[in-house]
Amino acid sequence: MNIGIIGLGLIGGSLGLDLRSHGHHVIGVSRRQSTCETAMTRGCVDCASTHLSSLTTVEVVFVCTPLGLIIPTVTELITFLPKTTVITDVGSVKTPIVQAITPHWQNFIGGHPMAGTAETGIDAAIPALFVNRPYVLTPTSTTPESATATIAGIIQQLKSQIYYCQPQEHDQAVSWISHLPVMVSAALISACSQERDRHILNLAQNLASTGFRDTSRVGGGNPELGRMMAEHNQEALLNSLHQYRHHLDELINLIETKNWQKLQQKLQSTQQERSHFVKEKYRRRGGIE
Repeated sequence: MNIGIIGLGLIGGSLGLDLRSHGHHVIGVSRRQSTCETAMTRGCVDCASTHLSSLTTVEVVFVCTPLGLIIPTVTELITFLPKTTVITDVGSVKTPIVQAITPHWQNFIGGHPMAGTAETGIDAAIPALFVNRPYVLTPTSTTPESATATIAGIIQQLKSQIYYCQPQEHDQAVSWISHLPVMVSAALISACSQERDRHILNLAQNLASTGFRDTSRVGGGNPELGRMMAEHNQEALLNSLHQYRHHLDELINLIETKNWQKLQQKLQSTQQERSHFVKEKYRRRGGIE
């Protein structure tokens, strides 16, 4: 197929590597000419341009821009495309995107690959990034079955695990396992950084190891992405944050009252529950959602 990719960062570049390995002809679009040249040099795309008009012949377009640019990008893009072209995105919030685009483009289906690394940009693109990772599709009642089948077929070639749900269901779920961790991790970093004793602060920075690295990683990521998560998924994220605060208050109370037995029971419970969220295969691969 002729496939377009708009946004040649980690996700877009990695997607291009895999699509080309399956024989697809990939046309990339980036805001920077230097990114286009790097993408071609690295083999992420067959050709690349800074102009959306270069995608007039593609059958499928993956919009891999930052979250806040998806809707305006598609609004401009559809002026160049035939009605048969299938458009999908990779944004981590689905409801506002699907609601904004669907009325204007019938062959649109929201998507979200739950894959990535701590690195960003075209230089971070790697092959097989999506293997065994969840890939969510959010078709609505008006989404043509042919459009869903087209994107699902491509995702199957990536060897991802496809999940289907409504946009609102997706946003509520990822508020728990993706957006909330970013905010909690950011709060952890902020709290540690506010230690007033300079000696203790320096000591903590020198002693920080794998535990702090793992729990702080997503909070130390792309600030723009974190802001977009909160802005576009505000209601679901606030609900998760309020419930998280309730459980944090519970832990504070157990420690203040020296209820060590109940604290241990709580930690035993969380030890067991974690396995329902973090599968062993994901722990081996690492990454970021």
